[in-house]
Formats: sequence, C-alpha cells, structure tokens
Amino acid sequence: MPTTSSKTAKLTLPTDEQILITREFAAPRQLVWQAWTEPELVKRWWHAKRGEVTVCEIDLRVGGRWRYVMVTPDGFEVGFHGAYREIVPDVRLVTTETYEGLPEGVSEEEGSTVNTATFAELDGRTTVTLLIQAANKTSRDAIIESGMEDGLQDALDLAEEVAASLR
Repeated sequence: MPTTSSKTAKLTLPTDEQILITREFAAPRQLVWQAWTEPELVKRWWHAKRGEVTVCEIDLRVGGRWRYVMVTPDGFEVGFHGAYREIVPDVRLVTTETYEGLPEGVSEEEGSTVNTATFAELDGRTTVTLLIQAANKTSRDAIIESGMEDGLQDALDLAEEVAASLR
C-alpha cells in the first residue's frame, strides 16, 4: 500500500555533534524492534521508497556486524555498515554506522557515527528515540545537508507499516 511521508519524525540538534530523531509508531515495542532487527523486515522499509535493498546482513549480537545496501532506479548504489555495541532486546540498540561512499580524505573514524536507538511503549504505541553521535560538527552538518531527513521520514513511515503488519 503506497504512502506519503507523514513527517512525523521530529529531528533536533541537541549539540554540535548530535542529531536526535524521535518518532512514535502505532505498534507495540516488540513489533517495532522486530521490524528494526530482522533482515527480511528491514528490506521492506530501509529503501525509503528510493530503490531496492540488495544486501541486508544482520549479525545481532554485541560485536556482530551489519550491512545494508540499496540500489536506486538509476543504478546508484548506497551502502552503510557498522557493528553492534549494545543490545537490550525490545529496549535499546547501540551501533556504529559508516556510509560506504565517504568523500576522499574523510577517514572511517571521522565519517562514522554511534547511533543509540531506544524503544519505549505506552498503551500499545512505541516511541523510538534515535540519537546519532557524529565525530564533530562538520560530520553532523554533512549528514544533515545530505538530505537524510526526507529519506528518514519515508523510511520510518514504511517501518511503521511493517511493524503494524506483524500484528
């Protein structure tokens, strides 16, 4: 079922190195967690209606790696990868994240973020809070200027649809 972005994710910049995203989902926490952590479900929303997910690898354990790759209709490949630092099922997920198309001269350390997602449920609805910690203000601003918010809004709308479909 096609959707249009509801722009329901709230994006703020709490510090010069951080992006904070908050979004409520009309689904219980366990189902949102499932949509966030199971490869076959991530493939259904991570593309944000901008292509097809061709790789979705998830080794969901502390120290485990993850990698997502999408190909746009014009053949452009977009990939991200990282590692799991902390996992509290249905509650908290801390990962590193690196864009695989970092500009020349930007180190992986400088171009990586640490992302902390928390999942809180109230009355069958789940609020996901995603804190993106960049290496510095320049990196944070580059993420914002990449247009990530539009894709994020669409991806999270799809993630809500996926989670709700699991009922």
